[in-house]
Amino acid sequence: MTEDFDTSKRFVRLIEKRADGFIEFEFAVGEPEIFAEMMLAEEDFIKFCQDQHVVMIDENSNPIDHDSGFGWRLRDAAHKRI
Repeated sequence: MTEDFDTSKRFVRLIEKRADGFIEFEFAVGEPEIFAEMMLAEEDFIKFCQDQHVVMIDENSNPIDHDSGFGWRLRDAAHKRI
């Protein structure tokens, strides 16, 4: 039996706090594995997380399956120039 997709669940995985004051992060609705890569100024990021009532996740609480073929991110392509 599968669980219902719950759009009230919101997840954020912090990627990087940049030297220019921006925060790079992943934002997911319903399932942490399906996310959008986003970037906001730090104060906007804090407000966004509060407004969305997010659950903060990390590699330990929600590991990425790197062997699935979907373990890469757009950020990887930009930084590695694949």
